[in-house]
Amino acid sequence: MKRIIAPRANGVKGSLLPLRGLGWSPKVFKMYLRMLFNSLIRRRSRMTTVLAAVAVGAAVFQGMMTICHDVPRQMEREFRSYGANMLLTTADDATLPLEDAARAVALLPKDKLVGATPYRYKLVRAHMQPLTAVGTRFEQVKKTSPWWRVEGEWPSGKNALLIGANVAELLEPGNSLVVSGRNAKGARFSQEMTVTGVLRTGGPEEDFIFMDLEALEALDGVAGAADLVEVSVACGAEELTALSESIRRETPTVTPRLVKRVTRSETSVLTRLRTLVYMVTAVVLALTMICVATTMMTVALERRKEIGLKKALGAENRAIAGEFLGEGVCLGTVGGLPGIALGWLFARTIGLNVFGRAIAFNFSLALATLLVATTLTAAACLLPIRAAIAVEPSVVLRGE
Repeated sequence: MKRIIAPRANGVKGSLLPLRGLGWSPKVFKMYLRMLFNSLIRRRSRMTTVLAAVAVGAAVFQGMMTICHDVPRQMEREFRSYGANMLLTTADDATLPLEDAARAVALLPKDKLVGATPYRYKLVRAHMQPLTAVGTRFEQVKKTSPWWRVEGEWPSGKNALLIGANVAELLEPGNSLVVSGRNAKGARFSQEMTVTGVLRTGGPEEDFIFMDLEALEALDGVAGAADLVEVSVACGAEELTALSESIRRETPTVTPRLVKRVTRSETSVLTRLRTLVYMVTAVVLALTMICVATTMMTVALERRKEIGLKKALGAENRAIAGEFLGEGVCLGTVGGLPGIALGWLFARTIGLNVFGRAIAFNFSLALATLLVATTLTAAACLLPIRAAIAVEPSVVLRGE
């Protein structure tokens, strides 16, 4: 009897595993890996196309998800340039003791607290004109109201004064201004103060004159109180609401009020940003999946004779599917690794150029990106697997 030798088909090096009835021993697994390696090497150009598509998809996913995860936290601090997002007052609109305000501010996370600025208002006269004097702490104003523009210098000392632009046009005060009025006990006061700068905000602040809080307390004769405290916290709307409830619960004398105009604007912008990121990522991943599926379908058609020969020699459909699925997993893993690095570099560049802050590498997100790349590539192989399983050995081997 002659020995029958199975012919090679399309470069098959006798690797027809796994065949019917052959278990997954270490030797079989080693041969399976060798078979995958040979299959990938023989089709370098097409596999390079798949790897490039997977790398691009992984890079976009890694970069966009990093931006979506980290950039909103940086934007929360950028939003603070638009003003405070919480006001501390009292329920009956009386003056707020600064000690109570300090206890309330102490409940806020230190790493998210941008600043807390007290304001106290007093009706005074200058050049026979009624004005509103505001006592505050200018170092805190610079944190909670960074949009204030001062022509000249910020006040320093008890006799320094910052006047609004409208007041400057009305009074033309020169280098000094005499502030007069009655204190809390009804006694008259008069104090000459030095004008150090003119304030321009485009808002109602231009109608006021500002001085150090201690200076106003000395004129009014009452210390340790404010009409309100503006607080700027770098956090989202939900966390800000939770913090306000904590203040309300822990300090009953303080009534926190959220600046809804600011918080709603921040929430709207961040929601739209996330939606845009998700849409762009979904489109790129869909295109990646289409590219991988098209390329693997072409590979399946080119290997019809090889598949037909394997099935004729006893290979089951699950063995053919396992081979294609294994190739997809390998391509997804290998292509995902450079995609992770490229995506992080992209996100880091965005963070440095747009926000001036570097973005740290997120290992959990990197693992998620690798899992997505592998899963996406494996899913893209389902149609090619279906085409490979449908191959009829008798038809293919007859050359039809």
